Amino acid sequence: MANRVAGSVHFFIYDVIKIFILLSVLIFSISYVQSYFPPERTRRILGQRKGVGANTLAAFLGTLTPFCSCSSIPLFIGFTSAGLPLSVTFSFLISSPLVDLASVILLASIFNWTIALSYVVVGLILAVLGGTLIGSLRLESQVEAFVFQSPVSDHDNDGKISREERLIYAREQVLDIVHRVWLFVLIGIGIGAAIHNWIPESCIASTLGQDRWRSVFVATVAGVPMYADIFGTLPIAEALVQKGVGVGTALAFIMSVTALSLPSVIMLKRVVKLPLLVIFIAIVTVGIIVIGYVFNSASQLLI
Repeated sequence: MANRVAGSVHFFIYDVIKIFILLSVLIFSISYVQSYFPPERTRRILGQRKGVGANTLAAFLGTLTPFCSCSSIPLFIGFTSAGLPLSVTFSFLISSPLVDLASVILLASIFNWTIALSYVVVGLILAVLGGTLIGSLRLESQVEAFVFQSPVSDHDNDGKISREERLIYAREQVLDIVHRVWLFVLIGIGIGAAIHNWIPESCIASTLGQDRWRSVFVATVAGVPMYADIFGTLPIAEALVQKGVGVGTALAFIMSVTALSLPSVIMLKRVVKLPLLVIFIAIVTVGIIVIGYVFNSASQLLI
């Protein structure tokens, strides 16, 4: 294990086994629960609420959906075309890729439950505040006209499907999600193994060390060009923390990759106009940076 090659192989094999076992079991269990909340039912539930309560509910329901940032865009279109306020749809759009139940378990397995639950809380707060702020600016005119004309289906059987159908749905979700993320998970674990065993601590500390004021900002900006979900970024964050990077810096990197990935921004540009897109990016970016510095400041209480 003192050999860097052997250490890299050990890190890679251990994390691949751990993450894929956890991922499969958790996605199956959570998807079974999610079968009670198809998109149209979610839309109707959200449509019954107003104000901050609706934003909070949208952010919470976003945690029940295992969608990456790009996959959340079609739901954003559907919710908007159904007449839901922009504040509600953006709260969902921020929360859905940022926080989900499976990621909570994985975060706890890598760090601890305090950090995992704190991450959920701050993720929900960011989603609620971000959506509320966007709603208060009344930017409906900055949404492309075709979004409001997209057809919405009302057929979902109100979630009344058999247990066998729910089990089939959960199994299909496992196969679909693992198929979509396996390569990113392997790439993420590979990068994590390289960081853990090949990049000197002094190099990482000089750039992203907890005592560096710029570390959270650099981590946030570095995450934007990447496209992965939280399962692919967790091994990288784990390796960074083991090299002495602050917890807040690592979490800022995770949040940036999942909520502000370049492909999702490009997709979102197709449905909203530039001013709204810039405001959305600015709000989420500032929120992530603030969260990162708060976590770094409170790291002694979390670890």
